[in-house]
Amino acid sequence: MQNCSSLAADKGRLRAGKDSPEVRMLISANARANPAAGNGECARSSCSVTTTIDPDFCMGCGLCVQVCPARTISMQDGKAVVTGTYSMGCGHCEAICPVDAIRVEALEHPFTLSAAEVDDRWLPHGEHDTGQLVRLMRSRRSCRNYKDREVDRMVLEDLVKIGTTAPSGTNSQLWTFTILDSRKEVIILGEQVARFFHKLNRMAEKTWLRFFLKMFAGDALGKYYRRYYESIREGLLLWDRKGVDTLFHGAVAAILVGGRKSASSPMEDGLLASQNILLAAHSYGLGSCMIGFAVEAIKRDRQIQTILQIPEGESVYAVIALGYPAEKYKKAALRRKIVPRYPSLLKKS
Repeated sequence: MQNCSSLAADKGRLRAGKDSPEVRMLISANARANPAAGNGECARSSCSVTTTIDPDFCMGCGLCVQVCPARTISMQDGKAVVTGTYSMGCGHCEAICPVDAIRVEALEHPFTLSAAEVDDRWLPHGEHDTGQLVRLMRSRRSCRNYKDREVDRMVLEDLVKIGTTAPSGTNSQLWTFTILDSRKEVIILGEQVARFFHKLNRMAEKTWLRFFLKMFAGDALGKYYRRYYESIREGLLLWDRKGVDTLFHGAVAAILVGGRKSASSPMEDGLLASQNILLAAHSYGLGSCMIGFAVEAIKRDRQIQTILQIPEGESVYAVIALGYPAEKYKKAALRRKIVPRYPSLLKKS
């Protein structure tokens, strides 16, 4: 059996023919034959497999078989072969192959960013500086003071791409990202959210309506009135009379993170991607803030969804305000003490 180094050397000589535009075109055409294969919406029985394995490079180590969660690959005659009819498109096989014999055509190649250099090397478990990771996490604060400086669209698109490195249920990757790349667009969304809450507050201030709904439809409006009505009313007054932005706090951009309802866990997927965006934004020198009231307005008002071009079958789970921060902290903030729970699951004899 050839070792990794000799196969890697042979690869350079063989790849010229294997990677010709004509060969790659045929492989890509196979991936395009079933459009559902690229968007994750295929059923297990019909999802097209876009994994290709070059038998000239495969060294038969079997690592790809070990990490494939869908059993798409098996060993035959000492070589890895695609034998399954379903693939999650996770890319584990391509990432673990020591001689680059595998390619998953449904994935974007290569992974690049416009405003940062990408290191494609896998970082082994335990080799990152945990203290610095925690420092980044603790330093990310919800920013409510922004400079009047636009964020480059390439940076916003980088944040979206970094968001997609998060895990997703069954690797569906059915998240969606809507970018507002100017202060004017953020204001338009803010005005629509204000319109929604003006209407909601007018409903909530009616005692008879809160009582009626509590009797027959639950106490949701009453809870809103007790918890949020007054603060919302004050914020709307500041916006209407003085133009003070208490919703987006002067942010010059926003990313709306959503998901298709056909995904296994669309809300969880969207929020995991959002955390990546928040951390990356801080690393890029940006401040960020999750705007929960905007999420609720978008969720309940079809007019706002239409303005944002959010299609049916898709929901927004996070609205992230972005901009260059006009605030600087001396140290990382603290958190409340948490006491984890350790349930006793073992049966007592």
